[in-house]
Amino acid sequence: MHVNLEQRKFVVPEIIIGLDASLLIGRYLGHFGATKAMIVTDKGVSDFDWFRAILSSIKEAGIAVVIFDDISSNPKDFEAMLGAELFLAENCDSLVAIGGGSPMDCAKCISIVSTNGGHVLDYIGVDEIRLPGPPLLCIPTTSGTAADVSQFAIITDTHEHIKKAIISKKVVPDLALIDPMPLMTMDPYLTACTGMDALAHAIEAYVSNAASALTDVHALKAIDLVHKNLIDAVKPDRTVETMHNMLLGSLHAGFAFSNASLGAVHACAHALGGVMDLPHGECNSILLQRIIAMNFDFAAERYRDIAAVLGIPAHNLDNEGVKNALVGEIAALRTAVGIGELIGQTIPEHETIEAMALSALSDPCMVTNPKTINLSELRELYVGLFKA
Repeated sequence: MHVNLEQRKFVVPEIIIGLDASLLIGRYLGHFGATKAMIVTDKGVSDFDWFRAILSSIKEAGIAVVIFDDISSNPKDFEAMLGAELFLAENCDSLVAIGGGSPMDCAKCISIVSTNGGHVLDYIGVDEIRLPGPPLLCIPTTSGTAADVSQFAIITDTHEHIKKAIISKKVVPDLALIDPMPLMTMDPYLTACTGMDALAHAIEAYVSNAASALTDVHALKAIDLVHKNLIDAVKPDRTVETMHNMLLGSLHAGFAFSNASLGAVHACAHALGGVMDLPHGECNSILLQRIIAMNFDFAAERYRDIAAVLGIPAHNLDNEGVKNALVGEIAALRTAVGIGELIGQTIPEHETIEAMALSALSDPCMVTNPKTINLSELRELYVGLFKA
């Protein structure tokens, strides 16, 4: 058995997971010495009982609240700048992100700008942030993005219409309160998209060329949890236990990808989602089976491990058989939870395809993909998404 002795780092925030964990928010803001917290969220959550309970916890701790909820489903650079302006104008001293990846990513970007100044796009790339931001506490309401534990913040460059990644340990939240109750009100399609996002996180982390023994454990556990629970999670009679398992799967996937990074699925999804304004998880789920097929020969043993976790009898199949079975299983799961294809939609113009391909090629996530993918292959991939 080969043992990898190369140095690896592993960074995670403080985490509390379990029923009603979100109601500890007031106490923990007090631990950070907060007096005025900005809540970064979206307009869709304010009517839920669990959101009002979170607000009560903060107010009962004697902490003032400013709410910023002008955030798109794919957060944009100018929204982060508006949030940072409000944070500073209101003399806030802490951030609470409540929601899915969009509010959490936007909160990370607000944190960066409020402390470091400049424009949020100044910090695109890896380790471009000089100073840590104010305390950032996250309460995820979806089970997939893992922005509550990761070193990633994704923001849309509205000039280029492309999602871009900021990667730094300075955007790792200080605390994640992971509570299954908010997930009980989540839209089933969003549940499907975020669940497939978590699966993509775990698979990409496991085949990443920066994987380690620590990230491998979490990646395989995430794959198992998401695969076993996602179909039940989108049903009307889903249980708190199922949603807890989905959160646990997302958490394990977050530990894995935050430290092993990702690959071509996410690099291509950032470009596709930015141009077409599609949900991030939907983009990942459509791309995942195709990238597995492209990558397979460059990480065959790793994909065989993944196939085994998914219940595919990999030991009885050659590599081509495992590849086909794995691609088929991913496609079947995507279809079972109601995520369709882009086939039949109008193919974007040549200039748009070229822009997406160039953006994906230069995305930091592409660096850790097991196969070196060239520009021509990326063009073909994007065009192929729209053709039968």
